[in-house]
Amino acid sequence: MTTHTSARPLAGRVAVVTGASSGIGEATAEHLAELGAHVVVLARRAERLDALVDRVATAGGQALALAADVTDEAAVRAAAGRVANELGGADLLFNNAGVMLPAPVEELATDQWRHQIDLNITGLMNVIGAFVPQLVEAAAELGVADLVNTSSIAAQNIFPNFAVYSATKAYVTHLSRHLRTELGPKNVRVSAVEPGIVGTELQDHVTDEGARAWLEGARQAMEWLTPQDVARTIGFLASLPPRANLQQVTIMPTGQAS
Repeated sequence: MTTHTSARPLAGRVAVVTGASSGIGEATAEHLAELGAHVVVLARRAERLDALVDRVATAGGQALALAADVTDEAAVRAAAGRVANELGGADLLFNNAGVMLPAPVEELATDQWRHQIDLNITGLMNVIGAFVPQLVEAAAELGVADLVNTSSIAAQNIFPNFAVYSATKAYVTHLSRHLRTELGPKNVRVSAVEPGIVGTELQDHVTDEGARAWLEGARQAMEWLTPQDVARTIGFLASLPPRANLQQVTIMPTGQAS
């Protein structure tokens, strides 16, 4: 198995990060590169990915940008093929792409329902389908690989007007538990990370006025998590000894009650 220094515990590993053009994905890609991983950043916005790759390189890391929409199965599989051909395959996958569009169910915002389901569930599954074979192969060779899925505290807690979003995140958490039973015996660690409120672009996408007012009130009432807080959590998960797997991690702002 690859040996690591304490400062660069992920040296020699190949980490794929989806939703890497902003927020948690962007911060996590930079942090994993700092820890020594060769990061593959995947998202739709190519110009942002290129800028991220430049920052990683300037800081002494290695990164590859692959512009793709995770809801496009063929594009995701093509990206996975490039990772296999150019880097030998991934052994760490941070499955992070997602969107949050709360609204009262009576508004019948069916386009927003569909968008959340397509990205948060179907996109997640497209990425899993494309990269899990690489994780299994890497785990057989190295003794460990990691699949980390971004869920939310909304998977567990109840928030009015967040029904569809919360349901998609409940899917992510429950799926992760089941995948752990399948992949754990093959040395692939599966974790679901459930953040509370994090200051990212997610809030900028919200169109419902009631939800926007609720979020603004929460912003005034407490200090939100930063993407870097979550990124350090992902780095910690991936740096654990191969025998250790945190199957579910909830990270909350100190001032957030639920």
